[in-house]
Amino acid sequence: MAPSDFTSSELETGKVSLPELGKMLKVQTEEKTGFLKKMIYVGTPVATITLIELLIFGGRLKEASIAYTLLLLSLSYSIAVMKKPEIRKIYQALLLLTIFRLVNFSMPIFFEKSLYSFIFVYVPMAIPITLATVHQKVRYERKRDTLKRMWIYLPLSVLAGLVFGQVEYILIGARELISDLSSTNLLILIIVMVFIVGLIEELIFRSILQTSLEKFLGSAWGIFLSSLLFGIMHSTYGTPYEIVYTFFLGGFLGYLFYRTRSIPLVIMIHGSINVFLFGIIPHTGPIFGLI
Repeated sequence: MAPSDFTSSELETGKVSLPELGKMLKVQTEEKTGFLKKMIYVGTPVATITLIELLIFGGRLKEASIAYTLLLLSLSYSIAVMKKPEIRKIYQALLLLTIFRLVNFSMPIFFEKSLYSFIFVYVPMAIPITLATVHQKVRYERKRDTLKRMWIYLPLSVLAGLVFGQVEYILIGARELISDLSSTNLLILIIVMVFIVGLIEELIFRSILQTSLEKFLGSAWGIFLSSLLFGIMHSTYGTPYEIVYTFFLGGFLGYLFYRTRSIPLVIMIHGSINVFLFGIIPHTGPIFGLI
């Protein structure tokens, strides 16, 4: 019997000797200390990103860009000298978030969002994300299983996109990114939002970040922290409602990914939400003009 397996009744009846009790308390103390160290390793850069995003939320973009540059250097150095591979993987994932935000700052069109601005901001992330994905060896649902379940995934994605898109539109009142609902414009919007925006963000937050956090802190903390960062990094919309909303949306997508390991599913849901939010709903109105 392991020291941690003793029950309270055994302790009360004196069946556990003092040496065994000491071992049990030592194991419990070491576990708590180990978890605290893990939280410090992860919590420090997560808290830093949160504080920098609050600068962005407050409109202090110059200070935020400087802080992100310093964080980029700090994470790069930590990855180089850190001996524990699981921590290096987490820092690598957080480094992607830092690079992503700096790419945002480097694009003048970041301040005037259009459909094509997403391409210039997101496409440069493809190379570092590919390298990180290969290095971290993320486990996904088998392609054969994904194809078998596509008849469920596709309508689920559209339905989830409609529901979440309606909620987000009410919160932030997003403007349309296409001039009308012609088939050509819709096709372009779907390609950008699903195969560029949805793909890049889900690979960063769910595939790379959540997976590395799950391996280090457990599934619950992995989903929570990746969702927290997902919400915080929507600070550019300038409303706390959007941050809270995307935090819960990130939790929903994170749980789906945890249960299915299907990256196509969360990509399609994410992309579908954006198609409704930036294309269909602004032209038709909430609930297709019924309200």
